[in-house]
Amino acid sequence: MNRIRSSRKLEQEAVRNIEVIWLLKKLRPDFKTIADFRKDNKKSLKNLFRDFNKLCSEWDLFGKETVAIDGSKFRASNSKKNNFSEKKIKRQLKYLEEKMEKYMQELELGDDAENGIESPKKEKVEAILKDIKNRKIKYEEMEKELVRKETKEISTIDPDARLMSSNNNGVDVSYNVQSTVDSKHKLVADFKVTSNPNDIGELDNMALRAKKLFGTDKLEVLADKGYYKADDLKKCVSNGIEPYVTHQVYANGTGNKDFYSDKFTYDKDKKVYICPIGMELKYSRLRKDKSKNIIGYEYKNYKACTGCEFKSRCTKSKNGRSICRHVDQDFLDQINLKTDEQKEKYKQRQMIVEHPFGTIKRGWGMNYFLMRGKFKVAAEMALAFLTYNMKRAISVLGTKEIIRKLKERRKIALV
Repeated sequence: MNRIRSSRKLEQEAVRNIEVIWLLKKLRPDFKTIADFRKDNKKSLKNLFRDFNKLCSEWDLFGKETVAIDGSKFRASNSKKNNFSEKKIKRQLKYLEEKMEKYMQELELGDDAENGIESPKKEKVEAILKDIKNRKIKYEEMEKELVRKETKEISTIDPDARLMSSNNNGVDVSYNVQSTVDSKHKLVADFKVTSNPNDIGELDNMALRAKKLFGTDKLEVLADKGYYKADDLKKCVSNGIEPYVTHQVYANGTGNKDFYSDKFTYDKDKKVYICPIGMELKYSRLRKDKSKNIIGYEYKNYKACTGCEFKSRCTKSKNGRSICRHVDQDFLDQINLKTDEQKEKYKQRQMIVEHPFGTIKRGWGMNYFLMRGKFKVAAEMALAFLTYNMKRAISVLGTKEIIRKLKERRKIALV
C-alpha cells in the first residue's frame, strides 16, 4: 500500500518506521528472512486470499450474479536481453560465426607488419575464441530446447515468462494476469497467472471457476473483445453462464471504415451478403484451417467488384472483396444482439474489473514482479489481491464492524 515491496527496503522500514515497528512488536527481520518468508509460503499466501474471500462471502460482500473478467500484463523479473526467440538465436549465432572467423584470421596472420598494427597476442586471441565457442554452444543448446519444448521463445532468468505487448505499444517480458471481479463491491473473486500473451481461451475457464466458487446455478459475465471466441462462448452458455462480450471488427486493408466487414449484412433468406452499395456476394467455397476443419464459408462476387467505382476503398485485392462467414456465426449473432441490448450493463465492465488493476499498478506501484516462476508469481499476486480485498472490505463495512464480526465468529467456533 505504501509502495515498499523489496525485502531490503522492508528491512529498513522495520528499524525506522514507527507503524512497522508497532506491527512487528519490535522484531527486526533482515532482508533474507523477509525474502525467504515470501518464497517458503507460496501456497499459504494463495490459500490466505481464498480464506479471506470465504469470509467476505459470509459477510455478503459478493453479489454472485455478475462478474467482469479481464487480463493485465505485469513485467517479469527477466529483461528482454535474456529472452530469446529462434530468430534472435540465429542472429546471435551468425554474429559469433563472423567474430570467430575474424579472430581465426588474426591468429593465422600474427602481427601485421605492413600496416604497423600489432595484433592481439596469441594467448589472448585463443581465450577470446574459447569464450566465443562457449557462447555458441549455449545458443545452440537454446535452439535445440526450442524444438524439444515446441515453444517459440526462451527466458533464461524466469523460464515461465514470455515476451508480450503492453498497452503503450511496447513489448516486455511479462506475465498475463487474469482476474474475475464481482460487480457488487468490486472485490476480486478469483485470479490466474498465465504465460499466454492473449486473453483468447480464458473466458470459459475463468467464468466456470467463478461459478464453482460462488456455488450458483446462473452467472452473468462481462468481457472485452479480446475474449471473443465462439468455442469459449458456447461453453459458457451450455453451463448456465450468460456472456456479454463485444465482437471484433476486422479491417479491410484500405483503412476505410465504411467498407469494414461489419458493414456487410447477411440475408438469411437469400443466403447472400449485401455490400454497403447493395451488391450481393454469393457463397463461393468452404474455408478450412490447417487441420482441414471447417472454420467458415466464403462469399464473393468478383464480377460485380470489377466494375465497382468503390473497389479501391473496399479492398486491395485485384480480384475483388470476399467475406468469410464463421461456421458458428448464427450463435455469435445471438451473443452480439444480447450484448447490444444490454449496453448499459456492459458499460459497467471497465468500472468493475479495471479498478483493481489500476489501484495495484498505479496506486501501489506494483507493475512488475519481484519473484520468478509462475507459482511464486501467483503467490505475489495473491498477496496484492488480498490487500486490495481487505481495503475494499474496510471501506464497505468499516474496521469496527469487521472486528465485531471476527469476534462473533470466534465465539461460535469456540462453542
